[in-house]
Amino acid sequence: MFSPSTRHWRLLFLIALGFVSCMALTPQPPQQIDLGWDKANHGSAFTVLYLLARCSWPARRWQTAAGLLAYGGLVELLQLQIPGRSGEWLDLFADGCGIALGLALAGLGERYLARRGQIRH
Repeated sequence: MFSPSTRHWRLLFLIALGFVSCMALTPQPPQQIDLGWDKANHGSAFTVLYLLARCSWPARRWQTAAGLLAYGGLVELLQLQIPGRSGEWLDLFADGCGIALGLALAGLGERYLARRGQIRH
């Protein structure tokens, strides 16, 4: 989808995935890294994860979306086991909304770049 190399995008994706995992699975994540509404935290995290995954594996848009939604479901299940955390269906829904926003933004970005002649579909 975009430059730099796929290897760099994959490294950024893994760093972001590790960060999101730490924030999601820590009993009390730092308050400084909070948008003020839990669902906004979920949505923004999964928008970023999807965009990085899309740049990492551009031909697998739906597989990365499904994989990230499954990851969100796993996080919610794991949070049921962590004191001070809770797994919620609405959190998974917010994850899905973030993925959908990532899909839309990636599509807009691709159309923009295609018009400028920088990528081909």
